[in-house]
Amino acid sequence: MREEARMFWEQALEDLRTAEILLNEGRYYASVFFAHQAAEKALKALYIQRLRRSPPRTHSLVRLVNEMNIQDPNIIDAAMELTPEYVTTRYPNAANEVPARIYNRRIAEEHLRRAREVIEFCRRELGL
Repeated sequence: MREEARMFWEQALEDLRTAEILLNEGRYYASVFFAHQAAEKALKALYIQRLRRSPPRTHSLVRLVNEMNIQDPNIIDAAMELTPEYVTTRYPNAANEVPARIYNRRIAEEHLRRAREVIEFCRRELGL
């Protein structure tokens, strides 16, 4: 694996673990944010390996999936669900509310499940 891809992959796994810890601590909005980050970094690791270039400076999982021509409907759906969370989890003006007030355990668990789907897909594609 290319070094840049390896670093993105390693951080993806760390972000996934952070999302799990935050979920267990009841910090649901933060868990959702780190679920997004884990999926983003896993996709960027795959992007580097597949396309042999640095990924774009974006937080759009949809863009990454599209640029890699990923056709798996579960991964496409996960990208579509997780992409807005990069902003919504952090800014009251994006969420139209205090982010910490609009996430609950069920929502955080669902986003974590989606992030795991992306990570497992990337793991298979990377041959890990």
